[in-house]
Formats: sequence, structure tokens, C-alpha cells
Amino acid sequence: MSERLQRLGVAIGGAGHSGSTLLGLVLGSHSHVFYAGEAKKTLFIGNPDKPLRKRVCKLCGPGCEVWSRFTVPPEPDLYEQVARITGRSVIVDSTKKPDWIRARRAELDAVGVPHRLIFLARDGRAVVNSRARKYPDRSPEALVDEWVGQIEATEALRRERPDEALLVRYEALATQPEETVRAVCAFLGLEFEPGMLAYETRDHHPLGGNTGTQSVVARANELDSDLAKVPGRSRDYYAGLRGGFSLDLRWRDELPAAVLDAFEARASGLNERFRWDGAP
Repeated sequence: MSERLQRLGVAIGGAGHSGSTLLGLVLGSHSHVFYAGEAKKTLFIGNPDKPLRKRVCKLCGPGCEVWSRFTVPPEPDLYEQVARITGRSVIVDSTKKPDWIRARRAELDAVGVPHRLIFLARDGRAVVNSRARKYPDRSPEALVDEWVGQIEATEALRRERPDEALLVRYEALATQPEETVRAVCAFLGLEFEPGMLAYETRDHHPLGGNTGTQSVVARANELDSDLAKVPGRSRDYYAGLRGGFSLDLRWRDELPAAVLDAFEARASGLNERFRWDGAP
């Protein structure tokens, strides 16, 4: 492998609450990779009308060494500016909206830079449970249909360029991290670095993303970030995590019966390829 890699844009797609922050932090621990978090939130940088947590680094806050230097609009493409600021050639973006991913892919096409899609999938029952925990006022049918819509939209995106997409299971990442990360690195043309698995000890600057997973990084690096403090609904779970990989199966105990019934009625067929009935 040459000392300097070709520039590359990487999108982590799929449904929210599927582990994209974890995978992004792991990839961002590679010496050639920068994990931007949800890069669509660059649109909010410098906008005081947006909540602070949506327009600054979740770990550093307003004084972040990366995002405080970012200017909008970026030219010739968003990832080029991030690569220039960070000195990393591979930029990972966990914004999951297919239209955003297509737009960034088109930008890279215009300047001859390759783009890859990682479709990160998780048992839909676990995803819907996370959303039910976060949005208790939404109907079971709405929660299920949102998951179905996200999966179908990502599948359509993957089919557009199947050779440039890789399906990764959250459960495989959590239970077989080295094997899974090695496969992702091979797909991206990267050499696996063992230190990637100690993601919690590395320096990260994510926009948006899962606060619980980010709290593990903040704790390991002794960062006192109000933006990475876990909401009460998940505080006990994340307080016990110190890094590494842990398969989150809270849905087995938490998923309300009404939501499970709606899921089985409306999404069981789609979920057949994503079901996880194994042990932790």
C-alpha cells in the first residue's frame, strides 16, 4: 500500500439506531480515515438558530480543531475540505438520507473521486425498540413503517451501484469485531490496523450521532462534554460500558407488545434477512 491513499468518500447508510456511530468511530480510528459523523450537519455550522448539539462537534464543542475551521459552502466538494483540514484521505459520513448520499456521490463523480456505500443493517425489532424508547408518543405503526421506509430506500440506493456497496450486520460488528472490521477495510482498500478496535481511546470529532456511544469515548478520554451526556432513558446502560464491543439486545426485554405485534404484521418478511436470534 502506498503511503498516501487515493481520496475516497464513504457513506454509512441504513436505518438510524443501527450502530453507525460505533462503526464510524472504529473506521475513524484508522490512520488514513476521518469520521465526520453526520456530515449533513455541516449545513448548520455557524447558524445560531440551530441547537448547539446540531452544529458543533459532539465531543469538543464550539472550539473543535476541525469544525471551527470549516467554511460553507465547501469547494469543490464537502469531503475535499474535510480531507484538507484533517490530513485524512478517506472521509466517512453517517448521514443516512439517500438523497444526501446521492448528492455527495455526484459531487465526487464530478471530480473523479470514488465513493462507497456501507449498508449497516440491524434486526429491525431492535431498531424499532430504540425508536419507541426515544419517541414514545409515536404509534406502533408509524415506528414500524419508518424502519421499513429507511430499509427500502437504502436497498434502492445500493442497487444503483451494487459493486460499490457492502452490507454489514451490526450484530456481526458487535460479536465478531475484528473479522467484521477487516472485511470493511478490505472493501475500502485499507489495511486493517489493530488499534481501530480501541476506538474509544482515539481522538474523534463527530457531528451529530449517537450520544450513548460518544459518551464512551468522552469517558475514556476524560472529556467533560455536555453534548455527550446520555439521556436518562439510556443512562444506566451506557454507564456500564468502557469501550470495546457489546451487543445491545435491550429490545428483548423492552419492546412493547403492541409495537412487536405491529412489527410482525407489517415488517416480518422484510426483516427475515436481518433477524438476530443468537446469544449475546
